[in-house]
Amino acid sequence: MKAAIITFPGSNCDRDLAQAFERAGADVVRVWHKDSALPAGTDVVGVPGGFSFGDYLRCGAIAAQSPISTAVRAHAARGGYVLGICNGFQVLTEMGLLPGALMRNAGLKFMCKTVGLKVAMTDSAYTSGYVLGQTIQVPIAHHDGNYTVDAETLALIEGDGRVAFRYAENPNGSMGDIAGVLSENRRVLGMMPHPERVVDPLNGGTDGQPLFQGLIGNMALA
Repeated sequence: MKAAIITFPGSNCDRDLAQAFERAGADVVRVWHKDSALPAGTDVVGVPGGFSFGDYLRCGAIAAQSPISTAVRAHAARGGYVLGICNGFQVLTEMGLLPGALMRNAGLKFMCKTVGLKVAMTDSAYTSGYVLGQTIQVPIAHHDGNYTVDAETLALIEGDGRVAFRYAENPNGSMGDIAGVLSENRRVLGMMPHPERVVDPLNGGTDGQPLFQGLIGNMALA
């Protein structure tokens, strides 16, 4: 399985995300935001956290207009997998691959700590390695992580079972305690917490491992 990890000016979690995919058994290729195409044979695109383009205009808005973004949209349209974490989640909403927007935290402060996440569904490649209702410990580090969406779309997301993870204790005001949401075909996942930071016991935990292992395993069986 081949994972393409995108780097924008201001990305700072791209190396962590690459290593998480490598640990799960993927072949990783690094992609610069000015590239116009993804590497041949790409199975999953990873859009990392950080502060792309300094978070100017809106978080992720400029990154969503980068040359590589056209290729990412096309990859998703073909049914390819895309994982966006933290700033990557913001980028995916700006690309139009996921509904909603990530607004300023309710407390108007940057938050950096480990939080409990409840696994809200297991009917996706990303969540198949967990148990429904399981609580995992995953770090957050964001200033604009308040997931916001209109009432009609929220009802649709909830009704379709597309909420992947919820905060056990909501740290940022996200509607429905939503920490991660999936596309209609469940192949695009955006989440604010950082599972790539908990794939090695030396970093304080391994609760992120099942996400990457489940994803790579399911793609291999597809």
